[in-house]
Amino acid sequence: MGNSVGKYFEMRNNKDSKVTINDSYDMPNTEQNPIDVFEDEYPDLSEEFKAIQQEMYETFARKHLDYGLNNIALGGDILNNEEDKRFSLTGLCIRMTDKISRLRNLIVHGKNYVKNESMEDTFIDISNYGIIGLIVNRGKWKRG
Repeated sequence: MGNSVGKYFEMRNNKDSKVTINDSYDMPNTEQNPIDVFEDEYPDLSEEFKAIQQEMYETFARKHLDYGLNNIALGGDILNNEEDKRFSLTGLCIRMTDKISRLRNLIVHGKNYVKNESMEDTFIDISNYGIIGLIVNRGKWKRG
């Protein structure tokens, strides 16, 4: 995990933490949570992002119930070792590459030959595969 992302989660887990914001509007530094500042400055963008996250989560839940853990965990319910994890992540990369190729064709050619799978569906699938990759990489792809 990159230093900035790790630092963000470290600060987020520490409820007493405040982040110093220095924005480009020549405003003085203030101690504010970046999420609060973002939501205040960009309420419509913030709400749309949250709505998309909910849509992504619903899609993830539906597909997970259809496929189960073994779709990602090599036919089992857990990834037992680093070799299994690497193999699972490789599979996710291949799936993402397939989705990106599909997205490229949708954008470049403007044709959709797969019924009921739009550009938005493809973006959601790519995003969810990224999140699944993070879950696998963090060792959390398991029942319970």
